[in-house]
Amino acid sequence: MDLKAYLARKREQVEAALATFMLQPDGLLAGHIESMRYSLFAGGKRIRPVLCLAVSEALHVDPTPYLPLACSLECIHTYSLIHDDLPAMDNDDLRRGKPTNHKVFGEAAAILAGDSLLTFAFELLAAPGPVGSLSSAERLRIIALIARAIGPLGMVGGQSLDIESEGKPISFETLQYLHSCKTGALITAAVQTGAVIGRADETRFAALTTYGRQIGLAFQIVDDLLNVEGTAEQLGKAVGSDARHDKATYPSFFGVEKTREMAKAAVAGAVEALADFDDQAEPLRELARYIYYRKR
Repeated sequence: MDLKAYLARKREQVEAALATFMLQPDGLLAGHIESMRYSLFAGGKRIRPVLCLAVSEALHVDPTPYLPLACSLECIHTYSLIHDDLPAMDNDDLRRGKPTNHKVFGEAAAILAGDSLLTFAFELLAAPGPVGSLSSAERLRIIALIARAIGPLGMVGGQSLDIESEGKPISFETLQYLHSCKTGALITAAVQTGAVIGRADETRFAALTTYGRQIGLAFQIVDDLLNVEGTAEQLGKAVGSDARHDKATYPSFFGVEKTREMAKAAVAGAVEALADFDDQAEPLRELARYIYYRKR
């Protein structure tokens, strides 16, 4: 399949939906909403909503009615990027080739933009009225899966552990746990959301969860590699920040070549998890391979 064309189509679909759902910068809150929109529409691969849509397609369900749920994942991801870039966190000046939110709007405005994007995501998830053919129980299941993935035992907890670990020797097991929370949890939740939309049975839900965890691992390992080998022009952000912050990474534990082998193994594990799925799951297989070869 032509993954590049597939990703372009899905990105356009997500972009159009985000443009429809997102608030307009009007009235007294125009400046606040503009700061939300600045980061939300700053570009990006839209991998998390695309994964959600691709999983539902792999289960032979048209994902179009479920775009609000997919878009909520991008709002959450964008909030996390805004907060990660703050001076109290990673203190980054660039994101996707543009000045970070706090560099444009100020630190307080950036914090509030992130807060609002997170809250708006749950407005999309829980808005009254039907969403496709999902029952109330299925929508609640999705909300619970996402909330757990981004809370104290997921993304936020992972970021907290990441900060606490800076400049300290940590075990590889701690690094694995940190990455599974900080990066892997939301990616896995995106896959699981698609699985609930597609009404996956228990066996297929477990297989897709394994797929999500493996590509989440691959994504973070490749991120670690790009932070060592990439360029600011490629990534649209500063490189070498892990070393500057004295963070433990896969390359710091294993070196570049061994780390690359581990990323490849994670991708192979993701593809293997889809062994019992038909050709409708081919975009998911290709997405796993894309994560290994990506340059940004």
